[in-house]
Amino acid sequence: MTSMIFKETRLKGAFLIELDRLGDERGFFARAWDQREFEAHGLNPEMVQCSISFNSKKGTLRGMHYQAAPYEEAKLVRCTRRAIHDVIIDLRRDSTTFKQWAAEELTADNYRMHYVPEGFAHGFVTLRDLTEVFYQMSQLHVPTSARGVRWDDPAFGIQWPIAVEVISDRDRNYPDLTV
Repeated sequence: MTSMIFKETRLKGAFLIELDRLGDERGFFARAWDQREFEAHGLNPEMVQCSISFNSKKGTLRGMHYQAAPYEEAKLVRCTRRAIHDVIIDLRRDSTTFKQWAAEELTADNYRMHYVPEGFAHGFVTLRDLTEVFYQMSQLHVPTSARGVRWDDPAFGIQWPIAVEVISDRDRNYPDLTV
């Protein structure tokens, strides 16, 4: 039986998850979700909604999104086509890593997943054309609870690896974080 490999990021409660692949002449088999393993690592195992984000152009930025209480959500993010630079920001005011960010390169080839806990903002920039991202969320989308912080807010100092070429007006115009 295969399992997943959980590696906590420098932001407490956020994980990079790698697949433990069992390979043979056919290819490989790997488990990409296991409620018991998420529970064993203290992660929210409730996944109630899945979404796909397809992005035509390299340099497309989506983020930095979160849902406000009481509808905070955990996310499990995987790039299923091409590649993204995936970024999370700790917005938990009582956290020792408040306002800090971490990033991972997720690709269709490396099969890595980013676990984004409640209280974090999430976003990504596509590293190639025709990129697809698959999300699992612990909470249903509640439009009145949807929030965001600006991707280039100096309070975070996120270092994006490529120029942002495509971004929605909503994402471009989120306010700076106010403490």
